[in-house]
Amino acid sequence: MKKFFQEIKADIKFKSAGAGQKLTESAAEKAPKPKTNQPARQQSRQGPTNEAQMAAAAALARLEQKQPRARGPSSQDLMRSQVKKELPAEETVSGSSGTNMVSEPKEEGSTPLAVPGVYFTCPLTGDILRKDQRDTRIKEAILSHFSTDPVAASIMKIHTFNKDRDRVKLGVDTIAKYLDNIHLHPEEEKYRKIKLQNKVFQERINCLEGAHEFFEAIGFQKTLLPVPDQEVPEEFYVLSEAALAQPESLERHKEQLLSGEPVRATLIRQRRVFRPSPMASQFDLPSDFFNLTAEEAKREQKLRSEAVERLSMLRTKAMREKEEQREMRKYTYTLLRVRLPDGCLLQGTFYARERVAALYSFVREALQNDWLPFELLASCGQKLSEDENLAFNECGLVPSALLTFSWDMAVLEDIKAAGAKPDSSILKPELLLTIEKLS
Repeated sequence: MKKFFQEIKADIKFKSAGAGQKLTESAAEKAPKPKTNQPARQQSRQGPTNEAQMAAAAALARLEQKQPRARGPSSQDLMRSQVKKELPAEETVSGSSGTNMVSEPKEEGSTPLAVPGVYFTCPLTGDILRKDQRDTRIKEAILSHFSTDPVAASIMKIHTFNKDRDRVKLGVDTIAKYLDNIHLHPEEEKYRKIKLQNKVFQERINCLEGAHEFFEAIGFQKTLLPVPDQEVPEEFYVLSEAALAQPESLERHKEQLLSGEPVRATLIRQRRVFRPSPMASQFDLPSDFFNLTAEEAKREQKLRSEAVERLSMLRTKAMREKEEQREMRKYTYTLLRVRLPDGCLLQGTFYARERVAALYSFVREALQNDWLPFELLASCGQKLSEDENLAFNECGLVPSALLTFSWDMAVLEDIKAAGAKPDSSILKPELLLTIEKLS
């Protein structure tokens, strides 16, 4: 049908173009010929009327509506595009606090990075680990520890392999209760047996990685025992006679289990000292500062899905401040530089949730006169107090920031009045030997 109407339109245009001519005709032959008195030919076919053309156009429109169209953007696509347009405006406003925020990680290799990456030390082996190696290598170190100390290894596995801290605490408290019953009632056999299909055991202990290894390491053995009013025997943990004869060991293992902590790699500060530089506030960070874990990615997706609704509503100052703090919490690490009075720069890597006191300790360890009090100021002039229990992300010092160091002037005046003079060198000599040029 559509092709039929297109042919009609083409025929109308062809007939309205006038008389045709041959391609081989000369210019003279193209001249108009005089009219003759021949009888008029039959009137040429008339084009469709206005009503017919309107009907044809309506038919074409119906045909086009039936044909599949290219899929337009969904509501989620429109939301994403809206968020991409509006979020940078918010970041520009919130970035006025003086913190050197980096919106996107630069491609590694294009410019020198401020730090090569985020690195850790394994507390069990002392190995230096990259961020992507940290969890795997720690688990390997714990598993290898079973050959030397199975009790300590199983305790480390319970506290490290299981991420739900509430579930770990519930399971550990339940195991401690089992051991308390044995310690308080050593003569009663029922406390020395634990039914594996027991509801409490299944819900609180069986789900914990390392729990079975712990029971076996402290002297429990799996045994099939008959159950009253039941034909099929069931599996129990039964405490061995050798373990029962050493109640002090069970009590010690219980205390070790209760006081256990997750094995965490130690963040390497990567302390560096730079000469005075006008590029002190420029930070080219590696991807380690921006890559998100699966949990962080889900949290980021949830934040972005709420962005359009958040931006469209009227918010109070308290609401805006709360949302800014939530935005800061998505960073795991931060790179901090401290500008000293002589212009030199002291740089270190920190967790974003570490307290300001960690930075004061870091700076104090590098000072020649570490006993002198000093202050640290953010770029916006905000004084960071060592006594305040604030994290770096709560102060807006993520994912990087430049701070200014200054001595306590009242103390310096007292020193001068006493006739003493502090050392001219601010940093320790061994650190000045490693000073670099910031590029």
